[in-house]
Amino acid sequence: MKAARLLLAAALLAAGCTANAASSSDVDVVIGYQSKTINTVTAGTLLRSLGYFERRLTELGKRDGKRYHVTWQDYSTGAPITAQMVAGKIDIGSMGDYPLLINGSRTQEFGDGRTKLIAATGYNLLGALNMVVVPPGSPARTLADLKGKKISASIGSAGHGTTVHALQNIGITPDDVHIQNQAPAVGASGLQSRAVDALGQFVAWPGQLVFANQARLLYDGSALKLPTWHGVVARESYADSHHDVVTEFLRAQRDATDYLHEHPMDAALKVAAATKLPPEVVYLYNGAGGMVTFDLPLKHPLISALETDAPFLRSIGNIKRLDLGAFVDDRYLREVYGPAYDTAVSSLDNPAPVTGFDPACARAVTDPRTAGELWLAGETATHPAATPACLLKAVAHAGKPVRAAYVPDAATGTRWFADKAVWVRDAGGALLPFTTEDGARAHLAAHPGAIVSYAQAVEESR
Repeated sequence: MKAARLLLAAALLAAGCTANAASSSDVDVVIGYQSKTINTVTAGTLLRSLGYFERRLTELGKRDGKRYHVTWQDYSTGAPITAQMVAGKIDIGSMGDYPLLINGSRTQEFGDGRTKLIAATGYNLLGALNMVVVPPGSPARTLADLKGKKISASIGSAGHGTTVHALQNIGITPDDVHIQNQAPAVGASGLQSRAVDALGQFVAWPGQLVFANQARLLYDGSALKLPTWHGVVARESYADSHHDVVTEFLRAQRDATDYLHEHPMDAALKVAAATKLPPEVVYLYNGAGGMVTFDLPLKHPLISALETDAPFLRSIGNIKRLDLGAFVDDRYLREVYGPAYDTAVSSLDNPAPVTGFDPACARAVTDPRTAGELWLAGETATHPAATPACLLKAVAHAGKPVRAAYVPDAATGTRWFADKAVWVRDAGGALLPFTTEDGARAHLAAHPGAIVSYAQAVEESR
């Protein structure tokens, strides 16, 4: 009996060792992302739909004998992703610049919960991804008209920061307005019901509401000239123990970024299908020459913007201490890019500008600062326009309904819907687009001219 018991114990021990060996060859990775925050799509929605990360992990498994299991978790904001990372339940996450700072600050309080900022996803160097919109019939024409009014914003978000900074620049303090702390969807609903007078939010809410004729753009964040961006964070302890998983994620993100640059329309349609956002809105931000520049390197202006943003978050109690130098970590990107990283990190050009031949003006499109695009009904490819005048000419002679027309603001370059822009006819007869009436009037204060309607601008271009 004693011998039998010894044999049984040995067998159970061997079985346990075998089970442990099997489990040690299984590696889980949980990704937190925000499907509707569409300048994170190369590390979220688009990357997931393309399957690049899973494919790379399969190849990694062939080399190291492990089995990798990916779980994608979708959230509406960055805050719950940070909470789950602190709890050790999300390994890699993507979020906006303000949530990134909060993530770094909160996780640095915990020894094993620290995170590292390892890559960018999408950015706008002037800050145009954050905007303030009002109802279409609102009497407000400038930010100054919001004094004493109710403004919906998500406290601690980049949209909130832009709204407060913009108001302070014209002498209006947070005490002079009534900030309503609301999720974007709640604020959008409140705007439509007139429960609030304005909404200060991040991509893609302003474009979505304006496109649907549910709002009018009052303030373009590019007026701040402060970069706004989104990035990728990883739990330090996970990255240390699964270094190859993190580098393969960044390689897959780079693959997805290349795909978006090479197939901007197809990428926009994939994201629209996954998020239920209008394709025209997704393409406004993510298309060729879009409002969002997609690139992974952690560029100096982006890190400098974090340094500028941090004091605001401290002032409202959202962050305590943050060692930004310890938080930012480009080691993984340097491994992925190799010697090319130093060149990539110094470039500020959009890797995917509008190019091609402009059929309306019969000329090549060469200047990204003036280039636009026309998307006609029933077509899945856009027509490039070299200048705003060429775009208007193309619309006037389209011969079929216009699905969307995109044009850059004459002063800031912010890409916007041509039919939602404010158009100015200058003294020489040139027609210039601006995202806001405030921007148009600022131009008119220095140059003779007059505001004209979009319909009138198109008619004059026939």
